[in-house]
Formats: sequence, C-alpha cells, structure tokens
Amino acid sequence: MAMNKTYSRASDLPEAIPVFPLAGAILLPGGQLPLNIFEPRYLAMFDDAMRGERIIGIVQPAGGADAGPGETPALRNVGAAGRITQLSETGDGRYFAVLSGIARFRLVAELDAPTPYRQARVDFGSFAEDFAPEETISPDRRENLNGIAFNLAQALNLDIARTDIEAMPDFDMIAVFAMIGPFNPTEKQALLEAPDLAARSDLLLALAEVALSRATHAVKPLQ
Repeated sequence: MAMNKTYSRASDLPEAIPVFPLAGAILLPGGQLPLNIFEPRYLAMFDDAMRGERIIGIVQPAGGADAGPGETPALRNVGAAGRITQLSETGDGRYFAVLSGIARFRLVAELDAPTPYRQARVDFGSFAEDFAPEETISPDRRENLNGIAFNLAQALNLDIARTDIEAMPDFDMIAVFAMIGPFNPTEKQALLEAPDLAARSDLLLALAEVALSRATHAVKPLQ
C-alpha cells in the first residue's frame, strides 16, 4: 500500500469522515479499491476529500442494495477508511480513483451535514490491530489458499498465474481475493469483520470453495 502519509494509531485519523455507501464492495486494510466516480454527490465528496485529509469511508448499505437518487438507506455498523492514492479525470465528467485501505471503523452516528454526500462520526479504536496487523498465516493455510485463489482467478477470467499468487505476501493476497471474490454482500461483510488474518483466511477459503462449486457445477434436473 503506497501512501505518502502513514497512520500508526486511531488518533491519526479524523473522527468524522465522508462515507460512501457501496453494496457488495468492501475495503480491507492494505487493500486497494478502484472506483469509477460519476454521480455529482460523489464527485463533490472526492473534491472535498482532496482538499482535506483525503480520507473516505466505504460502508455497505444494511439492506444489501445501492441507494437510488435522493435515498439514504441505513448503513452497516462496520466499514473501512481509505486514503485517496490515485485520482484522475476521464475527460467525460468522471473520476477514476483508488482508495488504499487503512483501518476499519465502527459507525457511531451519522452527521447532519450540509454536503450532498453523507458524513459520519466513526470509531477506529475497536480495530487497533489494523494499525499493526498480523501479516502471515500458517504454511498449511497458505497452501490451501494458493490453490483455491488460482481456481477462483480462473473462474473470474483473471489473467494471473499461480506463481504470481504464490509470490504475494499472505496479507496482500487475502485482502485482494476477499475484495474481488464473487461473494454476496453478507459474505463480504463477514470477511470485513473477521477478527484476525487467520479467521479471514479460513472464511475466505470456505466462501471461495462454495463460489467455485456454484460456478462449475450446474444443478441437474431431477429425472
């Protein structure tokens, strides 16, 4: 995760941040989330963030679906904050941005903000381990994940070799496949809220096995 600013503790982050509700997407510490920004409210969010701390929170709507114009659905209690590390204009009114994940937060209260986008007071203290995360898992866990991650990449038509997967550090590989995997919003949230790297790797393995089974085995009609 390439950032010009480092974050060593919860107090390094602001207590109030803009929040971007996004169904079916999570941001994990150490992960990178590419975003195609086109709605006026979110263009304004990124403009304001670039003038300030460059911090944006990604959180899923509680109902599992993105909001329509003017809607403000309830949000999940846990999200993650990222720093804008890439931002480019596309020439047609959109931004392409990349958020680099810093730490998870617990939503404390939504603010009555004058901005067109939502803002919330958040608590990073519940996830102190994100600032000094465990970075490795057992060799057995990693070997199992290498195989399932490669099969998942193949199912998703990703051009990635098994050797590339094996070369990735444990922490990075788990973040990448947890974020890009074909999991439903509830499964994604469970991966986000996993208490540690070992628990997230075990959950990722189980969910990936189910996803692969769905992708490769058609249900045969009863005779």
